[in-house]
Amino acid sequence: AKVLGYHFIDTDLLIQERENKLLSEIIQERGPDGFNSVENEVISNISANKTVIATGGSAVYGKGAMKYMAEIGTIIYIRLPLAEIRNRLGDLTERGISMKAGQTLQEIYDERTPLYEKYADIIIDTEGLSIRESVMLIGESYLKNGRR
Repeated sequence: AKVLGYHFIDTDLLIQERENKLLSEIIQERGPDGFNSVENEVISNISANKTVIATGGSAVYGKGAMKYMAEIGTIIYIRLPLAEIRNRLGDLTERGISMKAGQTLQEIYDERTPLYEKYADIIIDTEGLSIRESVMLIGESYLKNGRR
């Protein structure tokens, strides 16, 4: 957002603000399906222009949200291998990851990857790149291929 001069919205923060609870608390109280329903509703009601919207990884479960996001902008999937995601995430429960009881990170990865690829207008591989390199690559790809 800063590189493009755009606004920034983190949907996880919007969800927490609306529910007045941490993501992990919402998931614990409502289960993953209940959380995904809240997430779908929150994303579907965002009003934004020239804004980078960072969603949680489970946003792809919300067909309405993904349809809406496709209508208002360019969907970018930042692809990483599972090992790198595992290193970045840490404790899944504490982090507030929407997952079924007993589900592994590998299973989540296998389930979500085809959805990310299905909805993406642009796919960016950032394996081994620094944050700065990733940001520059994403910005360049968006300016070249995205809808502004």
